[in-house]
Amino acid sequence: MNFQCGQYLLQLDRPHIMGIVNVTPDSFSDGGRYTSVDLAVEHALKLIADGADILDIGGESTRPGAEPVSLDEELNRVIPVISALAKQIKVPISIDTYKPEVMRASIEAGADMVNDVQALRMPGAVDAVANSQAGVCLMHMQGDPKTMQLEPHYQDVVAEVRAFLNERKQALLASGIAANRIVLDPGFGFGKSRAHNIALLKNLQDLADLDSPLLVGLSRKSILAAIAGDDEQRLPASLAAAVISAMKGAKILRVHDVKATVQACKVLAAIQ
Repeated sequence: MNFQCGQYLLQLDRPHIMGIVNVTPDSFSDGGRYTSVDLAVEHALKLIADGADILDIGGESTRPGAEPVSLDEELNRVIPVISALAKQIKVPISIDTYKPEVMRASIEAGADMVNDVQALRMPGAVDAVANSQAGVCLMHMQGDPKTMQLEPHYQDVVAEVRAFLNERKQALLASGIAANRIVLDPGFGFGKSRAHNIALLKNLQDLADLDSPLLVGLSRKSILAAIAGDDEQRLPASLAAAVISAMKGAKILRVHDVKATVQACKVLAAIQ
């Protein structure tokens, strides 16, 4: 299985590690730490040194309860970082956004991938990426970040997430976006209760048979802290979730702790 990610063709014969670079003041885990261009670039270079295969740059928090930011503010946060990184690194750059204008500007600045929590449902989003070679991640979310965790409800969360991701994939294929440019994300923590998240992880292989690579983002999320009973130290639970996800078919792991996750995946590879 391969993934056309802009100028890069990734052979997904092992789990690829996507390192998170939040250029935001309010992200749930590291908000405010990398808000300047220099600090964000420095952090991104460290993630690459630690083994990141992809970088995911985000300028708007999508944590539960987060307020949206303006288009100009998001552009001001992410475009200088993408431009600076594109000149000096040799790994794909992903832009984490749902705004078509940010997608276009980011691709022009050097981004190789669009990671969209809205699954390209905003008007103009499909057109923003269709005529490029950028890879696309389609994520499932019930509701929006401000309200999604109030009362998430499903009859069958696995079946409903699977149907949504397949519908969005077919829409992109119909628009002319090649199948090998598409990855799918079940959206852990986005409009899902503890039981919903556990059911999705337990049955992740049911999504892997959609014939698109799966991207999983569970790193440091509150569901893991709740299960482990430790809200301060989320790394051990995050590593467990990453390994379980990889064993169940995930091809891209979106994480904060790149070096530790790379090491955990090496242990998994040794026994597979």
